[in-house]
Amino acid sequence: MPPDQTSSRPPVAEVLATAVEALGGSERPGQVAMAEAVARAVADSKHLLVQAGTGTGKSLGYLVPAMLHDKRVVVATATLALQHQLVERDVPRLVEAIKGTPGVDTSHAVLKGRGNYACLHRVREGVPDDQGALVQLPEGSMGAKVLELREWAESQAGDGGSGERDNAPRHTDREWRQVSVSHRDCLGATRCPFGEECFAERAKEKAHRSHLVITNHSLLAIDAIEGVPMMPDYDAVVIDEAHELVARVTQAATDELSAGDVERAAKRARRFVDESDAGQNAADDLADASDTLRDALAETDAGRIDTQPDLLADALVLVRDAARGCLSAFPREKSGEGSGEGDPGKQQAKGMVQDVFTTAERMAAHTEADVLWLGEGTERIPPRLCVAPLAVWGPMRDKLLTDKTVVFTSATLMLGGDFASVATSVGLKPAERTDVGTPVADDEGVLPWRGLDVGSPFDYGRQGILYLARHLPPPGRDGLGTAQLDEIAELVDAADGRTLGLFSSRRAAEAAAEAVRQRLPHLTTLAQGEAQLPELAKQFVDDPHTVLFGTLSLWQGLDVPGDTCQLVLIDRIPFPRPDDPLMSARQRAADKAGGNGFMQVAATHAALLLAQGAGRLIRTTTDRGVVAVLDPRLATARYGGFLKNSLPPMWTTTDPAVVRQALTRLSSATG
Repeated sequence: MPPDQTSSRPPVAEVLATAVEALGGSERPGQVAMAEAVARAVADSKHLLVQAGTGTGKSLGYLVPAMLHDKRVVVATATLALQHQLVERDVPRLVEAIKGTPGVDTSHAVLKGRGNYACLHRVREGVPDDQGALVQLPEGSMGAKVLELREWAESQAGDGGSGERDNAPRHTDREWRQVSVSHRDCLGATRCPFGEECFAERAKEKAHRSHLVITNHSLLAIDAIEGVPMMPDYDAVVIDEAHELVARVTQAATDELSAGDVERAAKRARRFVDESDAGQNAADDLADASDTLRDALAETDAGRIDTQPDLLADALVLVRDAARGCLSAFPREKSGEGSGEGDPGKQQAKGMVQDVFTTAERMAAHTEADVLWLGEGTERIPPRLCVAPLAVWGPMRDKLLTDKTVVFTSATLMLGGDFASVATSVGLKPAERTDVGTPVADDEGVLPWRGLDVGSPFDYGRQGILYLARHLPPPGRDGLGTAQLDEIAELVDAADGRTLGLFSSRRAAEAAAEAVRQRLPHLTTLAQGEAQLPELAKQFVDDPHTVLFGTLSLWQGLDVPGDTCQLVLIDRIPFPRPDDPLMSARQRAADKAGGNGFMQVAATHAALLLAQGAGRLIRTTTDRGVVAVLDPRLATARYGGFLKNSLPPMWTTTDPAVVRQALTRLSSATG
């Protein structure tokens, strides 16, 4: 039974209504259905997949039942943007709206990885150089920026601030590294002289005192799947942007190694290992192993490595063994020394060697559970060896879903009109679904789950047109052809700008932008990379007669409601590249297991991106426009139906004249 019927807590719908009214909103049936389903899921300890279309108000749909639950709940997002929205807007407004409601615990905290907080030890003591010696300030303009960041961190410490990177003065990644540390470099609260003031430790302490903890997918994966304690114990987790979860968990479990990494670790270690001949020899052995690895990588072709060449296999074993020997050569802490001030240089050096050992050991093992590949190098950047898990559903099932109640939510969870693809990818079996078909036996090892689509407040059939350019030639390897460029120019001209172009490659986006600039010089045409994305987005919103073309980050990360976007162009179905090492390995594994690797991996990947891209068009109940897919395979290929069923239910046509007329009417109506 839901918690509102088994305790003194008020019904979830009642609290939701109070919150919505206080925030000046109106009741949305989908939001109410979602909130009640989430409340039931966490009360019954049954997993839930809930698709909530854009405009549903899904944040409140899970925040209200999370606050009503009698145990701690974690909310995990994929992007910092959504995390920031929750922390800075949604949660504070909700807390203000429902504070004082009997039985509701509104305490909350945000928890990020250690590198997102300024480190007072690094701010006050300096940064180790390549030899491990502390350097107080870098030279030049970077030194001035680092000094500004240090002053900001000190003011945060004095004022009780959070010390979070998001609140810092503008800076680059390189500048931020001068005032922050990774978990590897951290001395630990008990050994650091500034441990009691530590921003990261204070954030952890606040999380331990809070009912609701907001974090990200990566930190959740490290805590739950890799077993590294990062968060307080919790009962249930809501995973927002759940369509991104598999990619984020995979990313968190991916390791890289280059000869330069090994060489730097050896150089750092030499200063801190035992001063005896044996200690120095251990550091020298690691340096020699880096040369052997460099030679092996030079003889290895870029791409997926199914069978390790002997030279590479021997080099990885050599690096592994040399790193193990080097770790043993670090002097042990004397009794009682751990309670005193730590040596950041030594800590960092040992951490670097430990990372080299762990990664080389994993790569040398080359198990069927991992995919190994060599990335493409450049003139300036040498090639890096990478290893990632072939699949993450097993660890997620065993280490997260078996222990916690999980609610997955996103605007795009139903692919091909069904939850099966996403459910399988995160570790749930379609046969375990309880709300369709034969009831699932509640046996040991079975993880029951429900699927719910609460719809959207948008009338996609009236608000949007899906245009399938069936008459165009199939896309080729050489990028956009004349026919595609002509089609793009005609559609943009009919829309009089107001176009967001989503392309499969930077080259295609730039070619389209150049063609539109030449043919429609009266419009403003922007291409991703010409300025920072926030600046481009602002220009796009401020002037309706603007065209913005770009690649992957625009497919999912841009919210432009209103008349500024009435045409979304998609150049081709976004299948993964055939030479993508991880995707190709997963596709082959699915075929080997008797499945359809193309549909399970490539088509599913494309469906998610298509749904996200098409979702850029309709963002409010008054938006109108066209999603134009210039890849005829969406209309002609056998898998086209699966992909179309993953998109919002817009009115569909293959007639270019109808689409141009519709865009012309829209642009005339909006001026």
